[in-house]
Amino acid sequence: MGARVATARDASTDARADAGADAGARDASADAGAWGAASAGPVVSTGLGRPPRHAASADRLRVAGMTRMSTVDWPDHLVATVFLQGCPWDCFYCHNPALIDPRADGALPWAQVRTFLHSRQGLLDGVVFSGGEPTMQPGLVAAVDEVRALGLGVGLHTGGAYPARLEQLLPRVDWVGLDVKSTPERYQAVIGRPGGSERAWRALESVLAEHERRAGTDRPFDYEVRTTVHSDAIDERGLCELGESLADAGVRTWALQRFRSTGVRDPMPRGTEGRRVSFDALPRDRFARMVIR
Repeated sequence: MGARVATARDASTDARADAGADAGARDASADAGAWGAASAGPVVSTGLGRPPRHAASADRLRVAGMTRMSTVDWPDHLVATVFLQGCPWDCFYCHNPALIDPRADGALPWAQVRTFLHSRQGLLDGVVFSGGEPTMQPGLVAAVDEVRALGLGVGLHTGGAYPARLEQLLPRVDWVGLDVKSTPERYQAVIGRPGGSERAWRALESVLAEHERRAGTDRPFDYEVRTTVHSDAIDERGLCELGESLADAGVRTWALQRFRSTGVRDPMPRGTEGRRVSFDALPRDRFARMVIR
């Protein structure tokens, strides 16, 4: 998700790439909307209601790195991108594998990110929270509220691993890039964990509902659904099937990202070098916008 953090980490050490299947699966199965222990940190007024009752302080965020200026992480926006540590999944083609380990410490205190964002008010359009899986972190709600209080927009990259947490967060967010990685039968082979397809589609339902809810308001919500194309994850037939399913669900923007080997583990777990997948038969006419990257 987003640019490789390794190209923009200000002061970091490599985190362990392997989170451990048992820990990741255990954490991914605990999506009940809880965001961690209560905190004595300040409640920032955003006009969007109070944070969830157990929301943690933004200072608890484990930040792996930050891109101070990006034009690629939120379409048509100039943003800072904040990469958060930890992901419950283990995608074989992950290009930020150092961010998978949910136990690794952060490399950048949120206080330092906060200071930087204060200095960029009026210069940036917003902040994108990427990962890893940002919704894994208890302090995310508070961090989003702080960013909004600065007058900055908020974008989010997510794989939908925690659909209940995402649903709570969506009213605070302006744009989401949601990864839908493959067809249901291939999902576990991609992410290395069970149950991912069901979670991603639940997350998609919430994203589409939020888009509809805010349509025509003074604060619209936008999104794109993204699929990384590697032949071991999805082939031509699977792409057509997935495209039809997304269109049937009401998705209007679908971004296809060809696999690139930059930053991936060598050798990749569960994957091969693969082959180039053809996009010739895609159901392009079913989408308002299809992006090839």
